Amino acid sequence: MPAPLRTTLRRSVSLAFLAALPLASACRAVAHTSAEPQFIQPDGPPANPFSPAVRVGNIIFVSGTLGTKPDGTLVPGGIQAETRQLLENIKGTLGAAGVGMDRVVKCTVFLADLKEWPVMNEVYRSYFSNGNYPARAAVQATLLFGARVEMECAAAAKSPA
Repeated sequence: MPAPLRTTLRRSVSLAFLAALPLASACRAVAHTSAEPQFIQPDGPPANPFSPAVRVGNIIFVSGTLGTKPDGTLVPGGIQAETRQLLENIKGTLGAAGVGMDRVVKCTVFLADLKEWPVMNEVYRSYFSNGNYPARAAVQATLLFGARVEMECAAAAKSPA
């Protein structure tokens, strides 16, 4: 493997690890509660082996979400359209758990190209009000289905399940 590729790969893995640390801390904190996990599947049983979201205690973990339509295909239009659709998808998943975007406390954004960060940010900003933005990290990654952006997040539930 060429040295520049090894360096890029090492940086990507390091950034992904660093982005996961806050989520790992939240998981450890939740693990100390006696709450049973609630698997949130707004559209019925998932076709793939993961749940769109899982609630444990007062934290809702939303799986990595793409800008896909209900039929599973990416919306056309690039980063801006995909960002809008993925945020609508997250909003719908959180709605099924009884909370809104105002309860999101942490997001990790995966971008196919970090140069598209400003355009993604324009759309992202419109989903949060009063300057109350979640903690956030971003990582450049190769995404499924040729997607330009993927996002996972954690939200605070309003009361115990």
